[in-house]
Amino acid sequence: MNLPNVSYLQRRGQLEIYFDRTAVDAWARLTSDAPVSGIRATVRAGRNEMRRTLLSWLPTDMRGKRVLDAGCGTGALAVEVARRGAQVVAIDLSPKLIQLAAERLPHDVGYGHIDFRVGDLLDPTLGEFDHVVSMDSLIHYDTTDLVRTLGNLAERTRASLVFTFAPRTALLSVMHAVGRLFPRHDRAPMIEPVVDAALRKCLARQAELSAWAPGRSQRIARGFYISQGMELARR
Repeated sequence: MNLPNVSYLQRRGQLEIYFDRTAVDAWARLTSDAPVSGIRATVRAGRNEMRRTLLSWLPTDMRGKRVLDAGCGTGALAVEVARRGAQVVAIDLSPKLIQLAAERLPHDVGYGHIDFRVGDLLDPTLGEFDHVVSMDSLIHYDTTDLVRTLGNLAERTRASLVFTFAPRTALLSVMHAVGRLFPRHDRAPMIEPVVDAALRKCLARQAELSAWAPGRSQRIARGFYISQGMELARR
């Protein structure tokens, strides 16, 4: 397994500071039904649509399956996967987001179970999984770190890797420029735009992904939310 490199570790540290010390209140509101600004309303709508899309790529019956929600945030996706019967490990760098996710956990998730944890999604002690889902957690890493991360996860995954990346578009570049107008304390760490074709070439070259092939892909663009989901499946 490739160990995380310096750039991955540096960006992970930035994300931990942002989500746990800076923006937890904003994310708590964004992921609730509370009123938000027009800009954040588009982000909320886009995230909800992306979550539904990624969930549609997973089996409807997941009893007996083990799933990693890598970068689970407030736990909405983990809850839906658990309701399909899966044993979910939901991990995030932010203790405050994990606390919020645990507080929001419904009393009944059917046959499933969620184990909320604080830590790094690459932690090998998490064990092996049938499926890994990472929604809008890897969008802050460049193509090299993104592919290396997927390669590490693939070594402990039996069936599929479902993730999102930030597609490089002219519109997204404009969004980034506008985003700089927000107060500095309310900004997320920089999103790293990725070219789809370049990503696919890097995936094909990654040794740990030699037994994997790209599957479904879907771009969601709702106002200030632009993200692309991709599925990798074992051949």
